[in-house]
Amino acid sequence: MTLKSRLALRLVFMPVMWGSLLFLPAGSFRFWQGWVYFIITLAFILSIHGYLYRHDPQLIERRLRGGWRQETVREQKLIMKLIAAIMLIAFLLPGLDHRFGWSHTPLWLTTVAEAFVLGGYLMIFWTLKSNSFAASTIRVEAGQRVISTGPYRIVRHPMYLGVDVWLLSTPVALGSYFALPVFALLVPLIVVRLLNEEKVLRQELPGYPEYCLHTRFRLVPFLW
Repeated sequence: MTLKSRLALRLVFMPVMWGSLLFLPAGSFRFWQGWVYFIITLAFILSIHGYLYRHDPQLIERRLRGGWRQETVREQKLIMKLIAAIMLIAFLLPGLDHRFGWSHTPLWLTTVAEAFVLGGYLMIFWTLKSNSFAASTIRVEAGQRVISTGPYRIVRHPMYLGVDVWLLSTPVALGSYFALPVFALLVPLIVVRLLNEEKVLRQELPGYPEYCLHTRFRLVPFLW
């Protein structure tokens, strides 16, 4: 199957998946927080895939080949399975929260959270735009080099920063305090994955230890 065909299938599947996760548990399409979140997410999906298809199809190819089955380290396979399982539970909870009225988030807080969701997406977009080797599995490929420009001047793992901002903002953006602790469980798993990735990069990617000396912070600027 060609890259264009596989990408088209993904762009059909992903909106259906997101819509199902948001609105089936809610039991209604009258879930305005879900609609705002869905529109922001759909715009991000279409924008990033459209941009990369035109400017960096090799990166799309790398990311389409990703997934826990492609991980070569046993611990990473386990981490990715746990992340997938927790994410599924986490994204079902806001819809259930809306259906049963567990949380009552003020409009201003939901709006701020939606802005942070967008900010997380933009950080992910910036990272993919800056690094053609930002695959979804941990490996060093032939010809890979250290990227120290763009968001990589700020932290060593800007993709994970964007993902964490997106994940921690999502439950409140969807009007749910109840789902926040479940989403928060994903952060330590991402940190463990990040540390393992750094170990691989230090051992296998020339110039990475020197890059770490210049960009001190792994994930959170001025903190860690």
